[in-house]
Amino acid sequence: MQIEGVSHSTVLSIMSEIGPQGFKKFQTAKQFASWLRLAPNNKISGGRVLSNKTPKGSNRLKIALRQAANVIGNLKNANLHNFFIRISIRKGRSAAITATARKLAIIIWNMIVNRQEYKPINPYEFLDEKRTLPRIVKEIQKKIAKLDIQINEFNYLNI
Repeated sequence: MQIEGVSHSTVLSIMSEIGPQGFKKFQTAKQFASWLRLAPNNKISGGRVLSNKTPKGSNRLKIALRQAANVIGNLKNANLHNFFIRISIRKGRSAAITATARKLAIIIWNMIVNRQEYKPINPYEFLDEKRTLPRIVKEIQKKIAKLDIQINEFNYLNI
């Protein structure tokens, strides 16, 4: 329930379809996403990519994850919402729903099998670092200009 967009019905469908012990049948999260038919199916012949669309097929768990991904697309101020919008702009809403459902499946697999907590990336921390660094550099440059300090290649400070 830590993941935004995942409701009680999603958790119930996960438990009813696969159960907590069923996740251990898959060695990696990629295999789990492929079993759900959420991973792209790369058909390659002679080094040439023929198709890379997600394969057809559906089950209740895939439907539940796609509904949770659709909810994430409708949310504001959610961590996975930024991912959803990025994909939606490039490839459309249906592809974004599938990609976000795959991301949810991988997060859930890691939470259950590897016992990892869901730690969403806080975008504000990254933005604050991005905004403050240039401002600090400009302030230092102004102080250097105000004090008439010459910076040389060989000596760092020549006063």
